[in-house]
Amino acid sequence: MRETDINNLLGPLRKVHEQVRDAVLSSCERSALEALSRVDDDDSSGDTLYAIDRISENALIGLFESEIASIAPVVLIGEGLPDGQVVLPSGTKEDDALWRIIVDPIDGTREIMYQKRSAWVLTGVAPNRGPETNLQDIVLALQTEIPTLKQHLSDSLWAFRRSGVHAERYDRISVERRSIKLKPSTANSISHGFSMVSRFFPGAREELAAIDEEIVRNALGEVQPGKAHCFEDQYLSTGGQLYELIAGHDRFIADLRPLMEPLLNRRGLALGICCHPYDICTELIAREAGVIVTDAHGELLQVPLDVNTNVAWAGYANRDIQREIEPLLQRALAGRGL
Repeated sequence: MRETDINNLLGPLRKVHEQVRDAVLSSCERSALEALSRVDDDDSSGDTLYAIDRISENALIGLFESEIASIAPVVLIGEGLPDGQVVLPSGTKEDDALWRIIVDPIDGTREIMYQKRSAWVLTGVAPNRGPETNLQDIVLALQTEIPTLKQHLSDSLWAFRRSGVHAERYDRISVERRSIKLKPSTANSISHGFSMVSRFFPGAREELAAIDEEIVRNALGEVQPGKAHCFEDQYLSTGGQLYELIAGHDRFIADLRPLMEPLLNRRGLALGICCHPYDICTELIAREAGVIVTDAHGELLQVPLDVNTNVAWAGYANRDIQREIEPLLQRALAGRGL
């Protein structure tokens, strides 16, 4: 199989996504909340793993072995795998794999296990360039929504590099599919829109909130009595955050948690959980949709395809929003020595 045959992987990968989605939904229907939210592995090098994570991971290797590795040898990268990756078919040498595929089978574990909000199955595919393979090498990305049990619609998005975005909505009741159009916001300001700096977990939340407040105040001025300049939505899923930018729901999002490490070290505190490459492996879809995705300092987001690297990123719905917010973000970071 040649690199130009990437189209051959889309159908099988979508099938894998849908089977993972359905397996998670089936388990949610059968299992009690307490069982799904039990900590299954808190000593892993990546994120904490819950019982619900094992449902998708147990299905993942078998699905990739049968659906993907039968087409081409791959390096499968994901949390919970031995050393963070496995080469398929079994026995294949890493150098002989044609593709490196990074996967998050449930991005938004905490959201879905408590039935608060959709989680996402995420996948990015890059030619195998060894351990140096980078997020910018990804040539195909797809993400599939794992809806809550009371939600009957599930969206899927995918993109090939330089080929635009495709999206489909699946009705779990009628089993019908239809193409949908998703478009980032064309607003020229965050005013009266959703904008936020991520601060999901304890640890430097007050500093992250201060950065957020400084950006909004400098962009929109002081808050007026009885008014709201803009709004925020702390969606506990990086794939979900990208979807909100793609769909025109959010205008600016920044996840700056890795930058807080020096601050926390000075306080004698440890940096907690951060975004990892598998969480943001579908940023190609956002870029193909017209969203501007950068690292924390405005450069291309270039991180290795692994399970350990902490990733700071920013997303802007369009160039106008970027022009409004990015200089203020950089000023806020520089003022704190970040």
